[in-house]
Amino acid sequence: MSPRSSLRPLDVVSRIAIVGLILGTAYIHSTLGGLLFTLNALGYVVAAVAIVIPLGIAMRFRWFIRLGLMGYAATAIVAWAVQGPYYTTAYIAKAIEITLITLLAIDFARMDGNPVKVVKSELALLAGKLGRRPATGQAGA
Repeated sequence: MSPRSSLRPLDVVSRIAIVGLILGTAYIHSTLGGLLFTLNALGYVVAAVAIVIPLGIAMRFRWFIRLGLMGYAATAIVAWAVQGPYYTTAYIAKAIEITLITLLAIDFARMDGNPVKVVKSELALLAGKLGRRPATGQAGA
């Protein structure tokens, strides 16, 4: 399935919500002090720009940006679960990140389809550009 090139009203609302959630968690992290939280906030701001910028390469690889952002938010959640601190603002940030991951998954499904098929398709395309056959997982195939 190829990605859709036009946005419907629901897609626009979804994208606005995603950017709002990204900027919300970026703001929370920016207020916590320290290099780690500042860099985390900066990473979120860069992701917010990447998710909406009308630049050709960003539009072409928006699926990758979505997956990367889901992984980024999931990493922040796991790091918090391991390290803490466990106070109200942290729980709010984690709720935002869980909601963000959910909306990104929905956006991915609506815009790109099945993530496994998208990744396989991109790997096959890359293998073709490199002049190699994609691995099929079968010996002698």
